Amino acid sequence: MLMNRQMYRVAEATQVLGLGRSKVYELIRGKRLRSVKEGRVRLIPASAIADYVALLEQEGRTA
Repeated sequence: MLMNRQMYRVAEATQVLGLGRSKVYELIRGKRLRSVKEGRVRLIPASAIADYVALLEQEGRTA
């Protein structure tokens, strides 16, 4: 199960978030989704995914 991990590859994060690969990279470039690079691999911490979901919920309440 993907939800019990500490770090996700971009492809795994797309599954967790229900977004496409290019959208996830767009969020990373726009600093809305934190990520780290380990060698040549881009990884997204589970906490970054949780923070992004919380941000969406907050934006939804204020919209």
